[in-house]
Amino acid sequence: MTTHKFPVGQAVSFAPDRGQLHTGGETFTIVGLLPVTGDALQYRIKSQTDGHERVVREEQLAVRA
Repeated sequence: MTTHKFPVGQAVSFAPDRGQLHTGGETFTIVGLLPVTGDALQYRIKSQTDGHERVVREEQLAVRA
């Protein structure tokens, strides 16, 4: 069984897919762990700037330094 790499509450950066809207340099917080879809773990993240939430794949996230 695959487990999530990032815990709820962790600050992360988001790298969007080509053509996906995103403001660079923004920090997000993990607010929910979602089940696997296809072959990817998913998360619900929330922008620390404007509160916007989105669902993303684990491969799109990195630890925010």
